[in-house]
Amino acid sequence: MNFRSRSFLLSHVQRTLDFYDKSVDPKGGFYHFYKDDGTVYDPHTRHLVSSTRFIFNYAMAYVHFGKNDYLERTRHGIDYIRNVHRNPQTGGYGWIIYDGKIVDDTNHCYGLAFVMLAYACALRVGIEQAREWIREIYDLMEEHFWLKEKGLYANEATGNWQLKDYRGQNDNMHACEAMLAAYEVTNDEIYLERAKTLAKIMTESSKELHYQIWEHYHVDWTPDFEYNKGIRTNIFRPWGIQPGHQVEWAKLLLILDRYDPQPWHLERAIRFFDRSMKYGWDEKKGGIIYGYDLEGNLYDGDKYFWVQAESLATAALLGHRLKDEKYWQWYDKIWDYSWKYFVDHKYGAWYRILTPTNEKYSDEKSPAGKTDYHTMSVCYEILNVIDKE
Repeated sequence: MNFRSRSFLLSHVQRTLDFYDKSVDPKGGFYHFYKDDGTVYDPHTRHLVSSTRFIFNYAMAYVHFGKNDYLERTRHGIDYIRNVHRNPQTGGYGWIIYDGKIVDDTNHCYGLAFVMLAYACALRVGIEQAREWIREIYDLMEEHFWLKEKGLYANEATGNWQLKDYRGQNDNMHACEAMLAAYEVTNDEIYLERAKTLAKIMTESSKELHYQIWEHYHVDWTPDFEYNKGIRTNIFRPWGIQPGHQVEWAKLLLILDRYDPQPWHLERAIRFFDRSMKYGWDEKKGGIIYGYDLEGNLYDGDKYFWVQAESLATAALLGHRLKDEKYWQWYDKIWDYSWKYFVDHKYGAWYRILTPTNEKYSDEKSPAGKTDYHTMSVCYEILNVIDKE
């Protein structure tokens, strides 16, 4: 396979979209839980992260493929988050829906970041009202989560906006992503300025940890090195150094650099990627592991789809920016591995998680939160630096 070709990337996205062809629930929103063959195994539950990521998927598909069905699916998804996830009394967004009713009204900054990203995608495809909704979410996050003295967002609040003490990097990373997307479609400097602030402050802390970003913090933003240690079931708050998050931050720094060039953006992006490959790449079985400790010792040897995907995008962006074949070789190496083990060549899409020896744990390909948003979004990002054929 020529992984560096536009035709390959676009055909791979289309093949992935085809897996989710029957995603639309006529009663509202999308189905969120899929077996390997595409069978829906839970038609009742909706998760805010999947609801918003499906909107990204279909809006971007409309941009690249121009099929009216993708635009209609985007509108269908927007209606659901506006009318079902959103609580008009509090302005918050329900985290989990069951049969059309909110069963978990916890407000997560992580979730609101993806709501903003969804609205930015909606505006990108011509849903003009989304311009107001983007600002609505910005103001909501500003009111309830923004910690002005620190320059970062808090992470979690109850349904009536009582803040919880946990602080973490993941919500801030995806908030940075959402702000960049909002800036790209509005040209409003308020979003770029916030992205710059988040990127600078969150990645500054990495210097103290050999250019690695820790995941979890106490309420005073000192690192919490014990949070979720030994617990591997929380997909949004894993313990340890996450190679996937290091390279994801590197990707965001390189995107930010397009709009606000700063020497430290590239410098940190290189450090994050190089260190992640040094300690994260499995030399024996291939692929990038899920997590290691502060000294680079193996913590979680499982292989997750999104870690491989985000590494592909960052390798391509670094290869393009530096004109350095080393990073394109990493790109090919990660694609070779992913193509062999993660991509389902029979039914489409990627498997979610593999054992350290690259075997599946189950036939649940796409539970809530996945939607293959990572695998398709990185293809679009790579297309930005792949020359037209």
